Amino acid sequence: MKKFEYKIVDTRDVDAPGLFKGKKREDVEAYLNSFGDEGWELVNVDFRELEGGLEFAGIMKRES
Repeated sequence: MKKFEYKIVDTRDVDAPGLFKGKKREDVEAYLNSFGDEGWELVNVDFRELEGGLEFAGIMKRES
């Protein structure tokens, strides 16, 4: 039987140039791609529209 592990990801964890500056698309893509390189797959996303930009939290999974 397959077993999976899960991880919660959030754009708040993406490195940004400053505390009050928005996250660049390239930075978010690099953040997600780093998990993809480790075998993680994004399976669910919850978008939040905030002042100054769009953020999300998501659930990733990979076979363990």
